[in-house]
Amino acid sequence: MNGKYYLCITNEIVEEYSEILAKHASSVVSDYIVNTILTRDNVIFVDPHFRCKLIEADPDDNKFVDCAFASGARFIVSEDHHFDVLKSIPFPKIEVIKINDFLEFLSR
Repeated sequence: MNGKYYLCITNEIVEEYSEILAKHASSVVSDYIVNTILTRDNVIFVDPHFRCKLIEADPDDNKFVDCAFASGARFIVSEDHHFDVLKSIPFPKIEVIKINDFLEFLSR
């Protein structure tokens, strides 16, 4: 919320956030949170034109890899172990960090 970083997203990612939030909270909460994300100055919309297809265990996770690759993101923040495969892929080199590491990074 304070703009210390840029959040790169795609339409696919927004749709997934909306769906998960509506399922676990409500459509009203989902709409509010998604709207808050979409109206931040530090949110960058990305339109990936290349599909990396690097995560075979859960192909739906590839939308985040594609977004990171297309935007030149420094890293993906995730606790999902499906992203561990990225450690062994030399190109594109996309670092994945845990949420606590991200919070520590922001506090520096």
